[in-house]
Amino acid sequence: MGKRVLLIEDEANIATAVGFLLARDGWDVRTHADGADALEVIAEARPNLLILDMLLPGRSGLDILRCLRARTATHALPVLMLTARGAAADRALAETSGVTEFMAKPFSNAQMLASVRALAAP
Repeated sequence: MGKRVLLIEDEANIATAVGFLLARDGWDVRTHADGADALEVIAEARPNLLILDMLLPGRSGLDILRCLRARTATHALPVLMLTARGAAADRALAETSGVTEFMAKPFSNAQMLASVRALAAP
């Protein structure tokens, strides 16, 4: 089983930084920046882990997450949701939508690596 992560993040500087960090940790990283076709990209990429921004152009991360949880093929896919909106209400909404882990921006490299490694652990 490979270490494939799909990062759906529309802020280019965050996508670049996280992509570099994870690639250096041995992950095969694919990035995407639009929510409109995210479900198709996820189906094609078949990642072991999804890092999903909550606020995306085209379709929200929460809507994408709800669709993933409704599908048999992606029901158990680990999803780390990133958001600049770290309020308790946002966290609760993500959790009721089926998120595996929630991380508010800004986050440290160590925090990102620890979360990704924990979510990928068998």
